[in-house]
Amino acid sequence: MKTRCPWALGSPEETHYHDTEWGVPLHDEHTLFELLTLEGAQAGLSWQTVLKKREGYRKAFAGFSPEAVAAFTAADVDQLVGNPAIIRHRKKIESTISNARAFMETAAAHGSFVQYVWGFVDGTPINNSWTDTSQVPPHSPLAATLSKDLKKRGFTFVGPTTMYAFMQAIGMVNDHLVSCFRHNEIKHAKR
Repeated sequence: MKTRCPWALGSPEETHYHDTEWGVPLHDEHTLFELLTLEGAQAGLSWQTVLKKREGYRKAFAGFSPEAVAAFTAADVDQLVGNPAIIRHRKKIESTISNARAFMETAAAHGSFVQYVWGFVDGTPINNSWTDTSQVPPHSPLAATLSKDLKKRGFTFVGPTTMYAFMQAIGMVNDHLVSCFRHNEIKHAKR
């Protein structure tokens, strides 16, 4: 039996996400926008709730195409607030749209959003060696720096805790416990 990070044992969705995505270095623009959106949507909720609505988000937000989402209107927001397939929080929906615009502007200024966000770690993931979940921090000075810079660029729902979760999700930080089978797989994966 494989040993996993304890948080991954809560549901089949969390286990699958943990085993296949979480912590894997990600360099795809649309998926970066997707995880930025989903991490912001999680604020105040469980990750399991967000994962269960992930497919609904993909449909509602044009496959997470920043270009398509940036063109959404107030009428689109009204329609999305009534969509039970997503988290129907008006501010979070509006944030997704404004973040799509800021995402495109940031990507244009840096060549890509990938280059922008990975620049915070000089393109190299931080591999931590936690032995217990109590050691995993809820945020970090680097997450605070990223959060501050994103806010300066017009992003919302990007606080330090949310940005640390984003950094974990996209593999900027490998926070799998050392006892987890994914820790060394990710640490030694080809870049």
